[in-house]
Amino acid sequence: MLERINNTAEYLRSKVSDMPKLAIILGTGLGPLAEMIENKTVIPYSEIPNFPVSTVEGHSGNFIFGDLAGKRVMAMQGRFHYYEGYDMKTVTFPVRVMRALGVETLIVSNAAGGMNKEFKVGDVMIITDHINLFPENPLRGKNYKELGDRFPAMTEAYSHRLINLADQIGTEKGIRLMHGVYVGTTGPTFETPAEYEYFRVIGGDAVGMSTVPEVIVARHGGMEVFGLSVITDLGGKDVTDVPSHEEVQQAAIKAEPTTKELVKTLVERL
Repeated sequence: MLERINNTAEYLRSKVSDMPKLAIILGTGLGPLAEMIENKTVIPYSEIPNFPVSTVEGHSGNFIFGDLAGKRVMAMQGRFHYYEGYDMKTVTFPVRVMRALGVETLIVSNAAGGMNKEFKVGDVMIITDHINLFPENPLRGKNYKELGDRFPAMTEAYSHRLINLADQIGTEKGIRLMHGVYVGTTGPTFETPAEYEYFRVIGGDAVGMSTVPEVIVARHGGMEVFGLSVITDLGGKDVTDVPSHEEVQQAAIKAEPTTKELVKTLVERL
């Protein structure tokens, strides 16, 4: 594992001279944020040693390095999911590489289904915590001290400092920002009405098929994390709409102006 991480990091260093300390993982429908990055170097995943390739529609599959709001950033335009058949080590490999390159802060975004009764389609939810319902933890197996502690605490998986900063930005710009707990599941099926109700009862506000493994690995490596979800559909026993991937993408696209403004300003103030 360490050899693969270092091999990939060395390749990226050979392509990019000025490595950022801030990384962004762009989720479904949020990839266009990459258009705001200036002076960029775009490296397709297919050219990066040891990298898998994203197979999901709406995930472009590029590593982007450049400037956003006056700050050096790297961005993943497309992520890898457990439901694609990848194991957790592969799903989270890019985060390991980010840390090896010196990343200290990670911003993650995703599309999620909402079960909080106060949520509306198109809302942006700041992730305050998560519930991990994946059948495998990405830290399972041999632990390398170079990567982090054997038993890392998840008490503050999502940075209180960055949540407070995002709330300030939302107030200033009149952006409706919700707070909530993200439930991570395997997918690729959308949830049943009963499952939505179950997730709500156990403390969840939104559910999705990504993010949690990446955040666990980022925290294992000592990175500060900020997460947000775009609520692209609603679920529960009283919801009769049938979600589809196309509708999720369209809802995420409609929320783009809000998410782009929030993330851009957050990056600017870090």
